[in-house]
Amino acid sequence: MKLSGCNFHGVIVIVFVMLRISSTSAMTNFNVLNFGANPIGRTDSTDSFLKAWNAACSTADSTFIYVPKGRYLVGSLAFKGQCKSPQIIIRIDGTIVAPSDYGVLGKWENWVSFERVSGVSIIGQGAFDAKGPSLWACKASSSNSCPLGTTTLRFTNSNNITINGLTSLNSQMFHIAINGCQNVQIQGVKIIAAGDSPNTDGIHVQLSTNVEIFNSSIKTGDDCISIGPGTKNLWIEQVTCGPGHGISIGSLAKDLEEEGVQNVTVKKTIFSGTQNGLRIKSWARPSSGFVQGVRFIDSVMRNVQNPIVIDQNYCPHSENCPGQVSGIKIKDIRYENIRGTSSTPIAIKFDCSPKNPCTEISLRNVNLTYLDKDAQSFCCNVVGKVFDLVRPNSCL
Repeated sequence: MKLSGCNFHGVIVIVFVMLRISSTSAMTNFNVLNFGANPIGRTDSTDSFLKAWNAACSTADSTFIYVPKGRYLVGSLAFKGQCKSPQIIIRIDGTIVAPSDYGVLGKWENWVSFERVSGVSIIGQGAFDAKGPSLWACKASSSNSCPLGTTTLRFTNSNNITINGLTSLNSQMFHIAINGCQNVQIQGVKIIAAGDSPNTDGIHVQLSTNVEIFNSSIKTGDDCISIGPGTKNLWIEQVTCGPGHGISIGSLAKDLEEEGVQNVTVKKTIFSGTQNGLRIKSWARPSSGFVQGVRFIDSVMRNVQNPIVIDQNYCPHSENCPGQVSGIKIKDIRYENIRGTSSTPIAIKFDCSPKNPCTEISLRNVNLTYLDKDAQSFCCNVVGKVFDLVRPNSCL
């Protein structure tokens, strides 16, 4: 774990959370069943969950909200902050279930959202089941009547947040989104959706500082982890990804004025059958944004289409592309101890901007093959260095 310039091992996060759990006897406790929640899932429990939150939020002591085993049918839940309680722990051991009609949630941006909260922890072995497949099928039918869909769990403008041990199933769109937050720890989560599910990013982070993601398994139809503008001091370690589109910084350059991405470490990751491994992507359009200080360390690729890729001409499906030159400045990117297999001949691709070439790119101890043969590398508008063994032969 990396925090305030210091290096710690991720196990400290576990100890910290366990200490917080062990002290719940000294907290004011609220059980959603006491507010009328139905654990069989036959009736809507939305109001019961909101009442439990409001009770905890208005209490001056540290509080504990418990969701016992069972299935709880809920609609959109918006938990607002500025609470009296300095710490709210929510333990979910049951399953939070979305309505069967995807249109009920699909009209909302978020299913479960927290805004302007501080000191909130969501823990337990429970799950969120967003019932996304029916909406995905609607989108696959090219129907114009499909709603955009909703993000399962979002934190906005919040700080000192912990998410530990939960499972997110079949989100309509993003599973977990962290936006405008500080000091966030995500550990031991499981994210599951079909490999062809549209826009179901596992964890999305943007405009946030000091975010840590540890020991998590992500299987989804889009980026396992997507990193947006304004992300600083992000540490990702021991994450498995696949199916999915890999771990991606971007897409960037959506806006002319855009905050940069800096100080990102991705360590000890495994990619299995993914579209990409370690990716940086930006649209080919002017932007004030940048990417710098990124470290990709100790990654294993198993039959990955694009194990290492920087793409500054990003244009999914070749539709509505600006056809300009990317203004994103990419520098100081290091790849160390990256190994495994590519499912395509080109295992390393650096396709950078002619106006703003990628600089200070380094490869060290990289060993990627294609069908037990030498793979290839492609470089365009990039400046960098190679250290120690690098396969395929680098074009840097």
